[in-house]
Amino acid sequence: MKNKFFKLGMSALVAATFLTGCAEESTQAKVDLNSMTIEEITEKAKEDGEVNSVGMPDTWANWVETWTELEDEYGIKHTDTDMSSAEELAIFANEASDATKDIGDVGQSFGPVAEEQGVTLPYKTSYWDSIPDWAKDDNGDWIIGYYGTITFITNTDLVDQAPKSWQDVLNGDYTLTIGDVSVATQAQSALLSAAIAFGGSESNIQPGLDFFKTLAEEDRLDMGDTSVARLEKGEIEVAVLWDYNSLGYRSQILENNANAHFEVSVPTDGAIQSGYCTIINAYTKRPYAAALAREYILSDEGQINLAKGYARPIRDDVELPEDVKAMLLPDEQYKNARFIEDQEAWDQAVSDLSTSWQEEVVAYAQ
Repeated sequence: MKNKFFKLGMSALVAATFLTGCAEESTQAKVDLNSMTIEEITEKAKEDGEVNSVGMPDTWANWVETWTELEDEYGIKHTDTDMSSAEELAIFANEASDATKDIGDVGQSFGPVAEEQGVTLPYKTSYWDSIPDWAKDDNGDWIIGYYGTITFITNTDLVDQAPKSWQDVLNGDYTLTIGDVSVATQAQSALLSAAIAFGGSESNIQPGLDFFKTLAEEDRLDMGDTSVARLEKGEIEVAVLWDYNSLGYRSQILENNANAHFEVSVPTDGAIQSGYCTIINAYTKRPYAAALAREYILSDEGQINLAKGYARPIRDDVELPEDVKAMLLPDEQYKNARFIEDQEAWDQAVSDLSTSWQEEVVAYAQ
């Protein structure tokens, strides 16, 4: 499962490896993708012949369909190595001019970090004007392609009444699976969502920590992997996942077992939304194939592919087919969901989260 680190929770991992490669000459010094036409990029991308990604596995947000279509239409072969956002930035910096990777998909907060560390190659794409200003760097060093919303997925064969809110979870008697809050963006967003539900905010996550401490004390907190395999085996009663993971996992399980029963819902009292952005490796040896991959991801076809993977496309001018719309949760479930409003405060909260999670929650687990 794709495990996304938050930018400051990754400690010195990226910083240390960045120093290894920062003196090397980057592709950015040689290639200006923004000065090229789509036709020029496409022809050179065909010559590149392949694109190697990190953190963009087939099973996450339906990347598989985009990679298949890139190969069918342009002859560009693809491989992926799944890793966290911190690891993606680290490998870009550490490999430097010996780069084996071309493009990555990182949590929203990692886009600016990647740009600051000089590991990105700018490319705006031809869809630049269709992308909200908040979802892109001014030069195309990072661009959000899709976003997700925190949800509960409940195995209703194990839980009589699926929770609709964090208060429901607190009042319940089942175990909640959260993953590793010290490193994973998905789990950290769940913590912030819970904090909001109990009166907290980006600058006050204590209510969220208190909530999870209570579950830990009651032996109702599972900090293990929130994987589809565990869900399918019946090892998880209720898990907290991005909506595209919850819906995607449910679909996968039902394909194998039509008698399984899983309910997915957005918490009514607190649900954070967050995007994921592509970054092109500043040291890539295949800049044109990477650029064409980003171009395709933001095209109508690429955005629909992401929606087929239950993610919400960043471009709101793309008309989703009715059958794809029907795959997603109803819009009314999202009325109380929101994006991070105070990024600086949240960054500061996460910078200490590994310690506070360990001391205030993990220490009380039975």
